[in-house]
Amino acid sequence: MSLDHRLSAEHDELRRTVEAFAQDVVAPKIGDFYERHEFPYEIVREMGRMGLFGLPFPEEYGGMGGDYLALGIALEELARVDSSVAITLEAGVSLGAMPLYLFGTEEQKRQWLPRLCSGEILGAFGLTEPEAGSDAGGTRTTAVRDGDEWVVNGSKCFITNSGTDITGLVTVTAVTGRKEDGRPEISSILVPSGTPGFTVAAPYSKVGWNASDTRELSFSDVRVPLANLVGTEGRGYAQFLRILDEGRIAISALATGLAQGCVDESVKYAKERHAFGRPIGANQAIQFKIADMEMRAHTARLGWRDAASRLVHGEPFKKEAALAKLYSSTVAVDNAREATQIHGGYGFMNEYPVARMWRDSKILEIGEGTSEVQRMLIARELGL
Repeated sequence: MSLDHRLSAEHDELRRTVEAFAQDVVAPKIGDFYERHEFPYEIVREMGRMGLFGLPFPEEYGGMGGDYLALGIALEELARVDSSVAITLEAGVSLGAMPLYLFGTEEQKRQWLPRLCSGEILGAFGLTEPEAGSDAGGTRTTAVRDGDEWVVNGSKCFITNSGTDITGLVTVTAVTGRKEDGRPEISSILVPSGTPGFTVAAPYSKVGWNASDTRELSFSDVRVPLANLVGTEGRGYAQFLRILDEGRIAISALATGLAQGCVDESVKYAKERHAFGRPIGANQAIQFKIADMEMRAHTARLGWRDAASRLVHGEPFKKEAALAKLYSSTVAVDNAREATQIHGGYGFMNEYPVARMWRDSKILEIGEGTSEVQRMLIARELGL
């Protein structure tokens, strides 16, 4: 496979379009939403009108006919300015719509994907539980057949896009049976918002991502048709592993964007801030910090684009996705720390974007597989 990751004319046009949107629309407004812990509905609606939620999906389902590389490009450009907006797109596509596209029936795709692709509604993916995060096999939520319905009971936590005014559905992983050795058989069940017994808690008080929606969900005798099974019964575990493999590429692109945004803000500040009669950017200590930050962001970009290219070309990508996610999340944290240091006291003030980036970076080493899990996956792919 070629390792030439230069963008095609179409991908570069998308990059420039999203860059302009991020700088002109998101950047001037998002700080206020962030401080108020408020979901930015108008920004999200505009993203829907631009077709960003439909980027990797075929036109027949209301998508833009693009690919996963296109999604990553959009996520990186958004995250250069703000991660709350970027994670809303990432979760809406990779976790909300992608399970239906990859594993749903034709009827499910026709019913839900056009609205998800347009941004009219958002989808969520209910995987994590209080006792089952990285150990997803520890799922306690159950779905039991009763006539022509599933009856769902249990709870989920840390679920993105699950409680907004435009959330339309959540795909829930649930135990639907037991294997001969006693291990749970896990399936994926689609639960529309507003279904009786489906309760969405108040938003979490979070360290970062404060303009995104994250909630705890509970299911008490929630009844949905048997036709709401997504994919094959008992194959939910394998399905969500595939979803997470792809999602790691998207998170890596987002982390790369945050890392690059730290470079952008640090270069700007180093030129403007004067100390001892000259810009602090004239000092080699600051120059070297920023040079290292740029090196890390550039390398992270090569990593996620390599993984995305393998996915697009139908090649194995599990190891490359784990490598990209592990490295990019690490450098996002590193760059956010250094950017805050370069800004000095101003870096600790929320009015400066780097303060937001610092708060947003840590979750990238946790969500969609912790750094420890990524190391386990890489070692396993190496045959260890």
